Amino acid sequence: MHVNRCAWCEKDDVYRHYHDTEWGVPVHDDAKMFEFLLLETFQAGLSWHTILRKRENFRAAFDDFDYTAIANYQAEKIQALMQDAGIVRNQMKINASISNAQAFMQVQKEFGSFSKYLWDFVDGKPIVNEPCTIQDVPPRTALSDTISLDLKKRGFKFVGSTVVYAHLQAVGLVNDHVLSCWKRN
Repeated sequence: MHVNRCAWCEKDDVYRHYHDTEWGVPVHDDAKMFEFLLLETFQAGLSWHTILRKRENFRAAFDDFDYTAIANYQAEKIQALMQDAGIVRNQMKINASISNAQAFMQVQKEFGSFSKYLWDFVDGKPIVNEPCTIQDVPPRTALSDTISLDLKKRGFKFVGSTVVYAHLQAVGLVNDHVLSCWKRN
């Protein structure tokens, strides 16, 4: 039986599974929020498919995405990550993961949770767009511009507007499933 999905996910089963089980599902858990944020910052300049295929390697390399552990990484751990062929070995992105974990915890202190901080930008309700095709989905919006600037002000790195918009879609603050997609509702 054929299921209508967003066209971008029809590349393979990894993409279809991600689309069907995670993409656009509202996330309120800080650990999951940080996982997506870390993966999306590593995705900058690469394909999301590449990152998804390496997700379990990232999970193992980055202590199950434990931001409290990552915030305390030292030179030895950074060197180990730079040698890990299972992840994206980019010194600037690895360093950014550490500073982002630290900034993430500062946001938690200020707002009670990172999730609350982020959901406050949309008054706690997902923005539901109505794209007919994937071409109707923008790479960034005024909202992602605003959040990107705020995150940068708070010390986050690799959080340009396009990365932030991908994050908003992934964690369900924005629903960009095309109108014909079974996951839309």
